[in-house]
Amino acid sequence: MLNHTTVTEFLLLGFPSLHHQEYLIAIIFLASYLVILVGNLLIIALILSDRDLHRPMYFFLCNLSSLEIFITTCIIPKTVASLLMGNKAISYPACLTQFYFYSFFGIIEFVLLAVMSYDRYVAICYPLQYPMLMNSQLCVQLLLGSWTAGFVCATVPTVLVARLPFCNASRIDHFFCDGVLLIKLACAETQIVELIGFMIFSIILLGSLVMTAMSYLYIINTILRLPSASSRNKAFSTCSSHFTIVILGYGSCIFQYMRPSSHHTSYNKMVALLNTMITPLMSPFIFSLRNEQMK
Repeated sequence: MLNHTTVTEFLLLGFPSLHHQEYLIAIIFLASYLVILVGNLLIIALILSDRDLHRPMYFFLCNLSSLEIFITTCIIPKTVASLLMGNKAISYPACLTQFYFYSFFGIIEFVLLAVMSYDRYVAICYPLQYPMLMNSQLCVQLLLGSWTAGFVCATVPTVLVARLPFCNASRIDHFFCDGVLLIKLACAETQIVELIGFMIFSIILLGSLVMTAMSYLYIINTILRLPSASSRNKAFSTCSSHFTIVILGYGSCIFQYMRPSSHHTSYNKMVALLNTMITPLMSPFIFSLRNEQMK
């Protein structure tokens, strides 16, 4: 793999237009990262310690909080170090590793969001059968399926990118090793690699989005047929947190990745901030403040 690679490191340009504010940006990133860690760890600790929360919905939420920590840890510490120390270089293996784990955890998260929507569908549409349908064995199987999908769908593009030769260009106009920009630096034909990567991420995004959308269509239809307003409000409240994260996650990633690389604009850097920092930062507050049991 490395025998055909003359580039040994890449330069992450980060935020060149904000060069004089790099220390301030680093402080914002670091503070956000600490809040993400504390917030999500508190959710995990609360769910593990309170037996009333040992239910499928909170089992999946616990795993979602773990993924938020993993995703941000892939990106933010390296970004903060680069901004503070001024060393924007990242080695070729480290860049490839960052790309892999960002893809790996991101894919798991989208599949898990679809699984969580299915859980809400069963809970609201089939409340009496819910304990039997969403038993612990099925929950574990759905979680393992999410991790398996992440492993397979992240490994294939990473292996294909690792086989590409990188000769002269080594500047990545981003604050982390984005796969689309990394492929564009290769000094070889990349059309097949781009097409395979585009197809894999499109299948994951669209497949999980369709499952989520269908679940919510059935959920809304069921809620609207409930006899009392209080019942409808209670049912909506159990889904509102998850639905908010779904909108943020899917909207930003579809904009960022489900387009050919020729349309990869500077706006994607801001969208990436939404995925890697803002959504994980908001997630603990959304799931705790809008959930009576979590309060």
